[in-house]
Amino acid sequence: MVPGKLKFMTAGLVLLAIGTSPAFAGQCGNDAAGFPAWVEAFKQEAVAKGVSQRTVQEALAGVSYATKTISLDRNQKSFKLSYEQFMQKRGASTIISKGRTLKKQNAALFKKIEARYGVPAGPLLAIWGMETGFGSFLGNQDAFSALATLAYDCRRSEFFEEQLYAALNILETGQLERAEMKGAGHGEIGQMQFLPVNYVKFGADGDGNGKVDMIRSRADALASTANYLRGYGWQPGAGYQPGEPNFAAIEGWNKAQVYQKAIAAIGLAIDGEEG
Repeated sequence: MVPGKLKFMTAGLVLLAIGTSPAFAGQCGNDAAGFPAWVEAFKQEAVAKGVSQRTVQEALAGVSYATKTISLDRNQKSFKLSYEQFMQKRGASTIISKGRTLKKQNAALFKKIEARYGVPAGPLLAIWGMETGFGSFLGNQDAFSALATLAYDCRRSEFFEEQLYAALNILETGQLERAEMKGAGHGEIGQMQFLPVNYVKFGADGDGNGKVDMIRSRADALASTANYLRGYGWQPGAGYQPGEPNFAAIEGWNKAQVYQKAIAAIGLAIDGEEG
């Protein structure tokens, strides 16, 4: 494979298998009491659906009920801030300054990504900066404990069951190792904090090494994010501010309006031109 070639990768082995399957029939719960039994039942069903016994055991043998994840899921306070408060809390001015520097330092990479996906550097850098401080902090929560807890939790069981299967997919196909799969409280992974389903669906090999590694490879992380935005309808050359065609793709990144507006504003400031 030619180094630097932006190749779309997908590891749909398990994800495709569960796409038409009924939801896991295990009993959900809103506290830790039933979690161990749920995990054991889920392991059996995962194997029955085609996940290898080895992967299931490696992923889930040591999972625990993630109380921090439940707390975060119930109290997402930052999205209740005003736009001005959110921009200040997220350090928008710092992201803009560093984003401009990184855009210059990685000009060739951003040029390749825009040529392939139609997405300019600005919004990619805005997302990168807000999600992990440009890869400086990826989170330290065990992804499988977080995802299993949320799949067991009654609030959004089906959604996070799908995420848990996708995480098993990532492990089974060798995209990441078990010990690497740590991140934010909801099981997000890598420099852009992709949920596992999106990691599988939109993961792109930006550095040409034959795998998708959004933890160590900024090229993979950025190319995957551009591929994600394209998947949500990004149109090359169109604007991405509120009311412009590509703002709809930004809305696909995060449901919080304040976050969407922040991506657009920070991206515009980094790009230094309209959209």
